[in-house]
Formats: sequence, structure tokens, C-alpha cells
Amino acid sequence: MNYCKGRALTCLLVLFSSLLFSPSLHAQNKVLGEVELVGASKVENTSGVWIDGQYVGYLSELKGSKKLLLLPGDHDITVRQGGYLDFVQKVSVRAGEKQSIDVKMEKDTRVTLPTVTAEIKLEVKPNRAAVFVDGVFVGHIAEFEGPGKALLVAPGKHKIKISLPGYHTFETEIDLVANQKSTVKTEMVAGGPAEGTPLPK
Repeated sequence: MNYCKGRALTCLLVLFSSLLFSPSLHAQNKVLGEVELVGASKVENTSGVWIDGQYVGYLSELKGSKKLLLLPGDHDITVRQGGYLDFVQKVSVRAGEKQSIDVKMEKDTRVTLPTVTAEIKLEVKPNRAAVFVDGVFVGHIAEFEGPGKALLVAPGKHKIKISLPGYHTFETEIDLVANQKSTVKTEMVAGGPAEGTPLPK
């Protein structure tokens, strides 16, 4: 997958195992550098990762066949989780070198959780997809599926966006009253843009 930041003319490649058998990509790997993000806890490991402003996945999945391989040069890394301050770091990548970055999220004391909530069950495939509520990244689908798990929101209208590079973005609006339970169910359609959801401002 190819992500480009036009103004800075920097690109990154997140290479999946199905692509690694290509001889041309093996040759290309020699000029790329690897960045490993190491999370301190479940909070970090479930946080969303943006490279040069483009969403690439949640932290703990960016390893093995989905490891981050970037072109040499400077790249901006942002790790985001609802209720926490953004982790932001600039990294300088060198060809053929691997570097690790320890990620630690800190709670945002300005955020207050609602005392009265409504519940949204998410049944979405693939469950790697990122979930945004009113433009705020809140996690990925797998965190909210299964018995006893759900997305809790304040009563009222909310815009739900589900995004994953390579798939068409799914968007819906939901209006809930206090203690109401609702379900969002969909199977994302492959063939969308390779670029992930841009980093929300």
C-alpha cells in the first residue's frame, strides 16, 4: 500500500505478506527503513496510528506482515486514542535500518465521560477497521464486538464513520435516547483508496 504526502514528497509503504513475494518489492525493501511502535499497555496497543497524516492501522497490528516500512527521510507519527492526549513524534528513517519507538499515552484531563449513556453494538467486517464518532477516533471494531462489549456514547445525534485503507468508508448517523441500545452492522466493500482516513484536526 502506498501513502504519499505530496507537499513534502515523502511516501511510506505498509507491505503485507501477500505482496512480499514480489522480487521487485524484495529489492525495494533494501532501500526502506522499518519503524516498530512498542505500546506500554492495552491503551497504546489499541490506539490508532497515522503516518504523515494518513491512518495505517492500530498499533499492535503493525508488525509481522503489516510492519511499517518507510522510505528514507523524516516522517510524522501520530498515535491517537479517545480520552487521551495525542502521542506525536517525528522520526528520521534510514535505508535498511530498524528503529523502535516506545509509545505511552497520557490521559486528557479535559475529557469528561457522560454520566448517562446509550449503547452501540458494532458488527462490522473486517474488524480491523477504525471507528470514529463525531470525527474522533475511539478505537477499532474488535474492541467493541462480542458479549459484554459495546460503544458507549452520550444520548443524541452522532455521526459514525468506519474506515480502513483499501476499503470504501462506511458512514451513518444515529440518534439515541438515554439507555437505548442500537446495532450498526455492515460488511465493508473492498476497493476503496489505499490512503487511510486523514488525521482529524
